[in-house]
Amino acid sequence: MTQHTMVLGLGNLVHADDGVGVHAIERLQRDARVPPGVFLVDGGTQGLGLLHHLSGVQRLLVIDAIDAGEPAGTLLRFEGKALRGLPGKASVHQLGFADLMVALQLLGESPDEVVVYGVQPGSTAWGAELTQPVENAVASLVDQVVGQLELWSAPVLCHTKA
Repeated sequence: MTQHTMVLGLGNLVHADDGVGVHAIERLQRDARVPPGVFLVDGGTQGLGLLHHLSGVQRLLVIDAIDAGEPAGTLLRFEGKALRGLPGKASVHQLGFADLMVALQLLGESPDEVVVYGVQPGSTAWGAELTQPVENAVASLVDQVVGQLELWSAPVLCHTKA
């Protein structure tokens, strides 16, 4: 298995806050703090079309708008067992993130580590701009993503018994 890290931004840029994952990827592409070798991918609304991009990924960090009933702009983080209870999006045109993860599992291509950062949307109505609470949250979101990437890229110290 190829060993690398991917940050995948999901969302629809014409549905206001639903595009926060894509907006975050655009900011990360200009952020010098992103460790070398990290793949930044604008996944848009591709759903299962992203499978070929995820093949061989060891660590996957996903950024998306997640409706968890919190105040707009609230940052959310999910990993491990918490991913099973992740709120899903209902859409006729888009298979959700959970479907993508199931497909990877069936193909034997599941990443070793998956972390999802979400932002509670204020609006997913037609519009190309983020609402103010979500726009205000993006800088903190990017900081948290960079922090996770730095943690993953830190050298692992091995202790041996003498």
